[in-house]
Amino acid sequence: MGRGAAAVAARACGAGLLIAFLDTNVIIRHLTGDPPEQAARATAALANADRLLLADLVVAECVYVLQSFYEVERARIAELMRAAIALSSVSVIDASLLRRALEIYEHDRLDFAEAYLVAQAEMTGVGAVLTFDRAVDRVASVTRLAP
Repeated sequence: MGRGAAAVAARACGAGLLIAFLDTNVIIRHLTGDPPEQAARATAALANADRLLLADLVVAECVYVLQSFYEVERARIAELMRAAIALSSVSVIDASLLRRALEIYEHDRLDFAEAYLVAQAEMTGVGAVLTFDRAVDRVASVTRLAP
């Protein structure tokens, strides 16, 4: 991890020290209970740990796995991921960005990657996304720029 990334990760964890990055499989096991033995271990690890960093990329992968493999409904995925982000043992770099991306994913029905880009465009003030994906037009707060 570069110095800049290390500093961002440290700030995300507040005054405490980051002890580990969370992998997708731990979050998925915790959220789905599947398989039961690993789910119990994942839940215990999350309950007993302090200062775990949940990367945005892992959130995106969790959304994908829940939607494609587990066939969880969009609203439930958003609810589960908001709960994961809110765990006391979990830190994220920008919780408001992830919450907004999940809101767009759920309500505007964009794929999570596009929802994340739209949320970034909103929050940075850029206000536009260069994409072929016309679904971005559903979000009035940003402009879709067609290549």
